[in-house]
Amino acid sequence: MDLGLHARRALVTGGTKGIGRAVAETLAAEGAAVAVCARDAAEVEATRRALRERGVPVLGRALDVSDGPALRAWIVDVAEEFGGLDIVVANVSALAIGNSEDTWRRSFEVDVMHAVRLVEAALPYLERSDAASITTIASVLGREIDFAAGSYGAMKAALIHLTQGLAFNLAAKNIRANSVSPGNTYFPGGVWEQIERGNPEFFAAAPALNPTGRMAKPDEIARAVAFIASPAASFITGTNLVVDGALTRGAQY
Repeated sequence: MDLGLHARRALVTGGTKGIGRAVAETLAAEGAAVAVCARDAAEVEATRRALRERGVPVLGRALDVSDGPALRAWIVDVAEEFGGLDIVVANVSALAIGNSEDTWRRSFEVDVMHAVRLVEAALPYLERSDAASITTIASVLGREIDFAAGSYGAMKAALIHLTQGLAFNLAAKNIRANSVSPGNTYFPGGVWEQIERGNPEFFAAAPALNPTGRMAKPDEIARAVAFIASPAASFITGTNLVVDGALTRGAQY
């Protein structure tokens, strides 16, 4: 299937590792121009160089997405350099697990408000696209309760609600909005690698929670994101796509 991503212009927050990096690589492999951001300047530059090997335009900038003015300025600069925007992917998460006020505050600013600001800044450019899409990376914990109950799960649930509201309100402008909710996903530098080091007994038991007997790989999530963000999914909007290997038990209606 041709996803129709060739020469499309995409922006991915947190695009230097894990799911975000895999999304950027998948979009670039499909021929899209890709811009990424992350806090670590060296990782941004390394990612930019790697993506350019795909033969597509690539931009990268080091920034903290909780810094509203910096995030907005980057989006404007990317849109001007690319000559517009077709796809935005709000991927960054604070991965803040706990119930302290600081954890709630960081989760809100990074997970939710960065998505709000991203859409706000990108909207004028998306309105001029003939295949505009917004994709937010949520989590199965937006609908399930486990050890990450608290700020992380609550903000992911808010992100799903936010996205479905965008889908309804922007449909008349031909702008689609969907969320993708990954299950447990293992990658270097991710939360599950930290658990593997800090709590090996829990980590060893975790695969058994999934009927597949394993965790997802970032590229498995990225392919779902690439499809739902692409023109091939032109009539899919307001959807929360769960990609979890049947980890969650509840039926979606």
